[in-house]
Amino acid sequence: MAQIDFGGVLEEVVTSEEFTLEKARQVLKDETVAVIGYGVQGPGQALNMKDNGIPVIVGQRQGGSSWDRAVADGFVPGKTLFSPKDAALQGTIIQYLVSDAGQVALWPEIKGCLNKGDALYFSHGFAITYKDQTGVVPPPDVDVILVAPKGSGRTVRSNFLAGSGINSSYAVFQDATGRALERTLATGIAIGSGYLFPTTFEKEVASDLVGERGVLMGCLAGVMEAQYALLRRHGHSPSEAFNETVEELTQSLIRLVAENGMDWMFGNCSTTAQRGALDWKGRFRDAVAPVFDQLYESVASGEEARIVLEANSRADYRKRLEKELSEIRDSEMWRAGAAVRALRPENRNRAQGENS
Repeated sequence: MAQIDFGGVLEEVVTSEEFTLEKARQVLKDETVAVIGYGVQGPGQALNMKDNGIPVIVGQRQGGSSWDRAVADGFVPGKTLFSPKDAALQGTIIQYLVSDAGQVALWPEIKGCLNKGDALYFSHGFAITYKDQTGVVPPPDVDVILVAPKGSGRTVRSNFLAGSGINSSYAVFQDATGRALERTLATGIAIGSGYLFPTTFEKEVASDLVGERGVLMGCLAGVMEAQYALLRRHGHSPSEAFNETVEELTQSLIRLVAENGMDWMFGNCSTTAQRGALDWKGRFRDAVAPVFDQLYESVASGEEARIVLEANSRADYRKRLEKELSEIRDSEMWRAGAAVRALRPENRNRAQGENS
């Protein structure tokens, strides 16, 4: 492990140079990795392992779009593609990658497939951390491990294909075999992690739920809506409001942050932007801090888990979800966004090519 200075705090991380792909192949050469669920994280992790020469099979219920996608991606029914139960029975490392609510529903079936010495792998600490609500309690004779990519399943795959990898956290909840850590690191490297940093199941789920509801998605969407609405109230056109709220952020500024950090982005903007951003940054931080306190408490207490499980278990969940998403999609702000995206040069050129 390498010690890295993260802003004055030393942390140990595992890089792909230290724990090489060849080492991962050696650790996993006698294993069969069964990826249960081919929805969000399943495809990226399964395909990356397959491309890296890891013995991998997929477990997915037949008859839906996820099954068809697995077939299209080269998994063969009866050979490398099975029902969740049949895949779990064959696997020695069972990657449990269905949704959190799906893990609750499928758990009695999967639990019965676990053999002594197997590893039960998660990419989210939810089911184990909130076991009092989920009922997911693994038997004591299996390893329980976690590798959580810090990105969507699509990014896990696209970064792998681009040769860049993705950062992932890792944890061992239960070491029944004495090999849990090396199995964790090996699968982490095999799915395409550029580096891995340690966590616990509890810390992973807390940071993940806060992040999704906060800066990564919920807070970001809410702040964008507030600024767009403000500009529109003051007579700015939809195009101007959207460009100043979303397009410049996603197409320019956030890329500067990704390259070298927030200070570098500030340093490479106009002096007017620099002064205003520095003056207002603290006011926004202080304004949202109480909301983040409430959010973390709701996550830590299990209230967010209760809300998720209750909502996702409703028979009409998909219908309700589509209604909520359509309200966003059909709002003026995001209809303006669709028009702005269509005007990007690469999209205009593609459209012209299709029409020629």
